[in-house]
Amino acid sequence: MMSFILQITNTVASAIADTAAAIQPAVTGIQTAPELPPNEISLFSMVAKGGVIMIPLAILLLMSIYVMVERILTISKASKKNATLLASIKDMINNGNLANARSLCKSVNTPEAIMLEQGISRIGQPMQEIREAMDKAGSSELSRLEKNMSILNITGRIAPMFGFIGTIIGVIKIFYDISVAKTVEIEVISSGLYQKMITSGGGLVVGVIAFIGYHFLNARIDKLAHRMEETQIAFLDILNEPSK
Repeated sequence: MMSFILQITNTVASAIADTAAAIQPAVTGIQTAPELPPNEISLFSMVAKGGVIMIPLAILLLMSIYVMVERILTISKASKKNATLLASIKDMINNGNLANARSLCKSVNTPEAIMLEQGISRIGQPMQEIREAMDKAGSSELSRLEKNMSILNITGRIAPMFGFIGTIIGVIKIFYDISVAKTVEIEVISSGLYQKMITSGGGLVVGVIAFIGYHFLNARIDKLAHRMEETQIAFLDILNEPSK
């Protein structure tokens, strides 16, 4: 009887030892499993996945940035205000120094000064003719400041359309790849999905940049136009003072 009990005990102990030996490698394998490195993708690589449609979008982006920088510099230079210009012109007109007043306007060379120079050159003519000459000069200068602004306006409208074209091309590519592979695995459709989403996002980004730039610059020009109107009224008031 005692030998039977010892035999059972030895059998159970052996089974426990075998089970522990089998579990230990599995636990060790779980603990020491190497971590997968995170997948990284550069901005250029991501944009390249958008396909050929990204080329016109890149051209539109570069053109928009160039126009915005160039117009900002031009408008900032034109918007510089000479606080003493009108007062100096008033003194020269009252003293009869019209030639000096015109020379001063030419030296300042801002839209306001050019408009005032046209008004000074017509002193002695009817007030309506002076006003019309100043209006024409002011409109001409504002048109010069709006040069190439249409590029931003057009880019803001057509860039999202290019993105939509890229979306359609991506969808076509997805269905083509599915028809060839005869499966809907993610590896098959991922290329088309990349192109679809990247071109859509690229078109919207370029369009938004051009849209913001266009309206920002227009706001600067409108502000200058309002200031020129106030300057014109003040100048005409100066001409009316002697007759009062």
